[in-house]
Amino acid sequence: MAAMGPISRVSFRLALCGLLFLLFQPLLHAQAKIPHRHDGRHQIDQMEELWRAAVLHADTGAMSNLLSDDYIAITPSGTLQTKEQALEKIRAGKVHVTVLDIVDRKVRFYAKTAVVTSQAYMEGTNPEGEISGHFRYTRVYVKNSDGVWKIVSFEASRLRAHGQPH
Repeated sequence: MAAMGPISRVSFRLALCGLLFLLFQPLLHAQAKIPHRHDGRHQIDQMEELWRAAVLHADTGAMSNLLSDDYIAITPSGTLQTKEQALEKIRAGKVHVTVLDIVDRKVRFYAKTAVVTSQAYMEGTNPEGEISGHFRYTRVYVKNSDGVWKIVSFEASRLRAHGQPH
């Protein structure tokens, strides 16, 4: 390489810095997103714990704050349940949960939507009798226009023992 003058060396270094910035800019941008995703996961985990505590303490005020107005659930028996129907069953003492242990929680994000899947062991009663057992559920959160996560959907299925009829 021919000898460079002081201006050529400065130009070369600036061009090299610019090139390196362009090459590594996507990595810097990806690093900036990681805390945001981590914050979202932390928020959803906290909301799942708030929901668990609200169910165990029959706290319909906390439940109401977590649920969107257009919330819909599909219960393990296959019935649809609105926000008001779910809250009314708790208020009236028709559903009483004494144990709710959650395992294997997974949270996935799609823009302003979070999908939570977990397994739960529950002990409790409803008007039909005991509702104890192992369940797998999906809960869907959507971040509303105010930037607040709300539960919009829930579905639970009872887990059957291996070999148990459907």
